[in-house]
Amino acid sequence: MSPVSTKASTAVDARTSVTSPASPSSPPPSAPEAPDSPDVPSAPGGADSRISPGGPGFRRMSFALFLAGVATFALLYSTQALLPLISGDLGVSAGDASWTVAAATGGLAVFVLPMSALSERYGRRTVMTASLAVAVTVGLLVPFAPSLGALVALRALQGAALAGVPASATAYLAEEVRPKALVTAIGLFVAGNSVGGMSGRVITGWVAQEWGWRVAVGVIGVLAVACAVAFRLLLPAPKHFRPGSLRPRVLLGTVRTHLANPLLRRLYAIGALFMTVFGGVYTVIGYRLAEAPFSLPQGIVGSIFLVYLVGTVAASAAGRLVGRLGRRGALYAAGGTTAAGLLLSLAGSLPLILLGLVLITGGFFAGHAVASSAVGRTATRGRAQASALYQSAYYVGSSVGSTVGALAFHSGGWAGTVGVGLVAVAGVVTITVLGTRAARVEQRGLVPA
Repeated sequence: MSPVSTKASTAVDARTSVTSPASPSSPPPSAPEAPDSPDVPSAPGGADSRISPGGPGFRRMSFALFLAGVATFALLYSTQALLPLISGDLGVSAGDASWTVAAATGGLAVFVLPMSALSERYGRRTVMTASLAVAVTVGLLVPFAPSLGALVALRALQGAALAGVPASATAYLAEEVRPKALVTAIGLFVAGNSVGGMSGRVITGWVAQEWGWRVAVGVIGVLAVACAVAFRLLLPAPKHFRPGSLRPRVLLGTVRTHLANPLLRRLYAIGALFMTVFGGVYTVIGYRLAEAPFSLPQGIVGSIFLVYLVGTVAASAAGRLVGRLGRRGALYAAGGTTAAGLLLSLAGSLPLILLGLVLITGGFFAGHAVASSAVGRTATRGRAQASALYQSAYYVGSSVGSTVGALAFHSGGWAGTVGVGLVAVAGVVTITVLGTRAARVEQRGLVPA
């Protein structure tokens, strides 16, 4: 919420991609390779052997990755709903407590690219399994952190471990799922992210109200263990993975190729900006609702995150949204919905604030699903690195949003946090407009005189 990827030709990608017509630049292969593209069947009988909705293994695969998303987001944001309690227990400010979130997302952002390289060499399923194993182990240690410094360090380690899941999941799907089903499959994985983020915050809210924040994060650790075990038992073995090289020069060359692609750069920036909004809003909302005039108890504050169910629906419906509006149209709709939610959340009425959160959440998850799936369709080789760069930008946005959003709240109240979010949404719209203009210019160049 990928090894040497599929080596599809640039021409094939341009015909089949739901993204901009601009084709990604990539270095030519040093030797001929067997194609594995949307238009070239990978099975000897002439049929595409990749998984499709309704086909054998699709539900099992989707549920396994759904559980991986649940575990990842439940662990990654396990302290977010508990920040007011952590502030009180450890005697720190909202800005200091927010580092327990920023450290985890920052650790993930830093390590997602190295994890993608390991995924290229050792396989998606192997890296995801190892990542979850380390993360859940650290999760069982987090409740015993004696100080804020120790807590932040453990959370950074946990985020670094979790990096292997987003670094590998999208690449796994891009290789094992038929192209027409890719947005739907990634949407289901992102839906797992939303359920994990929701359940982690709701569970911790109610448990912490009775037994404190330490017991609450311990419960999340146990839940994540169960999800990790089920994931490993359910996820089908990959059939289209081709091991790649761990040579740094090869990795850096692939990264440079992706960063030289204007479409990928725009998608990375869009992911970061959407997550800046989301990270800021959900880091601070607990403080706002716990203070006057609302003064809600911790259990009720945690239950606010049930709004994440809207994200589950929005992410799952992203494929249909792209089908109706196109990729850029879907991004405009997601950005507009998010901005409307931010403005509505300024109201002093709790029902209007909740409605604002619904719009923010729906817009964010729809935009994230559209952008992340577009990365998978745009990159024709080195998909693990392409996905990793997106995830890195995405979680940098989360770290920036949680930290800057908390500082803005401290200095300007909720209006300050909303202001940060609106600037980020304006960035999404601006980048999408630039992408639309670039596509039109390219199309004019393709039209014969």
